[in-house]
Amino acid sequence: MTTLVPLLVVGPLLAAALALAARSLGRLRDAITLITLFGVALGALILVLSVNRSGPVVVRLGGWHPELGIVLVADLFAALVLLSATATVLAVEVFSIGQRKTVWAASPDLVGPLLLVLTGGVSLAFLTGDLFTLFVAFELILVSSYVLLTHQGRSGQVRSGMSYVVMNLFASTLFLFGLAFVYASTGTVNMALLSERVPELSSGTQLGLGLWFFVVFGTKAAAFPLFSWLPDSYPTAPTTITAVFAGLLTKVGVYSLIRFHTLTRMDELGPIVLIVAGATMLVGVLGALAQNDVKRILSFHIISQIGYMLMGLGLFTVAGVAGAVLFLVHHIPTKTLLFLVGGMIEDEYGTSDLDKAGGLAARRPILGLLFAIPAMSLAGLPPFSGFVAKLSLIRAGIEAQSTLIVIVALVVSALTLLSMVKIWLGVFWGVDPRDEPTELSSPQARMLMTSATGAAIVGTLLVAVLAGPLWDMSLAAAESLLDPSGYATEVLR
Repeated sequence: MTTLVPLLVVGPLLAAALALAARSLGRLRDAITLITLFGVALGALILVLSVNRSGPVVVRLGGWHPELGIVLVADLFAALVLLSATATVLAVEVFSIGQRKTVWAASPDLVGPLLLVLTGGVSLAFLTGDLFTLFVAFELILVSSYVLLTHQGRSGQVRSGMSYVVMNLFASTLFLFGLAFVYASTGTVNMALLSERVPELSSGTQLGLGLWFFVVFGTKAAAFPLFSWLPDSYPTAPTTITAVFAGLLTKVGVYSLIRFHTLTRMDELGPIVLIVAGATMLVGVLGALAQNDVKRILSFHIISQIGYMLMGLGLFTVAGVAGAVLFLVHHIPTKTLLFLVGGMIEDEYGTSDLDKAGGLAARRPILGLLFAIPAMSLAGLPPFSGFVAKLSLIRAGIEAQSTLIVIVALVVSALTLLSMVKIWLGVFWGVDPRDEPTELSSPQARMLMTSATGAAIVGTLLVAVLAGPLWDMSLAAAESLLDPSGYATEVLR
C-alpha cells in the first residue's frame, strides 16, 4: 500500500505528459488516458478495502519527519472520497470520446491530458497530510481547470473564466496568508501536529484561524456568500468539463473544510457553519428555481447541495460528520451524471434552454430514465442514494436538537424536487417544438455517451445498495475525524 498511495498522485501526472506528447495520435492518447484513469479508480478501490481492513496508510516521502517533509495519508475518509471521484472521472472521459463530433465538444487533444492533471491534483488534495501540499494541490487543480474551462476561446468562456480565476486566486492568496499565520502560531503545517498544537492556542487565536480557513475553503466549495463565480462559469464550459467540475471541484473544498476543522477541533464554529449551511441550501435552490436552462439549474443545485455537507460538519457530531461523508460519496457521481444527461439533452436539441425543448421522453425513453434516477436521488427520494445520505443528516440534526436546520433541509429537498420536475416538464414532457427533429451526432456516438452515463447510474445505485457498509465506513471515518488522536499517532509514530 505504501507504493500504491504515491502512485495515485504521480501516475496521472506522468500519464498526462505521455498523453500530451501523443496528442496527435488519437487512439494512443485515448488509450493512455483511459488505462490510467481505470488504474487509478481500481487503485482507489483497493485502497478503500485495505484501509477499512487494516487502518490508515502513511507514506513519508523521502523518509523525512512529518514536521519537515511531505506526508501522504490515506485514511478511510480520503479513500472513500477518492474512489468516488476517480470512478466518476473515468465515466466522463468515456462520455467525452462519444461527444467529440458535436460542435460544443471539448478539444480531445487537451481534455484527456488535462483530466489526468486534474485527477493528480485531486488525488493529492485528498491524500496529503499537510496544508502546504494541499495549497499546491489546489493550484494544480486551478491551472488545469482554468485551461479546461477556456480552451475553446469563446468570449463567454473567457469572461466567466476570469471570474472563476479571480475568486480562486483570492482564496489562494488568503490560503498563503493562512499558512503563514498557522506556522507562526504552531511551528508546523502538518495536520497531525496541528491536531495537537492548535487546541493549545488561546481561544481567540483558534477562532481566528478557524474563521480564516473557513473563508478559504468555503470559497473553493462555493458556500454562501462566496458562490457567485460558480453559476456563471460552469454553464459556459463543454458538457464533459462542466460534469467533472460539478462532481469534483467544490467537493475538494468541502473535503478540506471537514478535514481541517475536525482535526483542529473547531467545534466552536458549529453555529456559524450551520447558518452558512442553511443559507447555502436556500440560496442555491431558489436560484435553481429561477432559471430556465438545464445547465444553470443544475449549477445552482451544486451550491444548494453543498449546504447539506456543511450541515453535517456544523453539527460536529459523529452522526453529522458521517452523514457529510456519505453525502460527499453520493453527490460526486450523482451531480456529474445529471450534467452528462444535460449534455445529451443539448446533443438532441442544440441547446439546454427549456423553452426550446420538449417531448424527449417519447423519442428517447432511455434518456428519460437516465435523468429520472439521479434527479430523484438529488431530491432525496427513496430508495436512491440521496435518500440515504439526506436521511442520515436529518437524523443527526434531530439528535443534536438543531430543529431549524432540519426544517431548512426538508424544505430545500421539496424545492429541489420541484426544480427537477420543472426540467422534466420542459424537456421530456409535452410536444417537440421542432418541425423536423435532426440528429446532431451519430448512433455510435450516442451509444457511447449513453453507455458512459449508464455506468455512472450503476455507480449511484451501488451507493444505495451498499448503503449499510458505506454508512459503517462513514461512521468509522467520522469517529477518526472527531477524535484525531489516532490519526496523529499513525502519522507521527
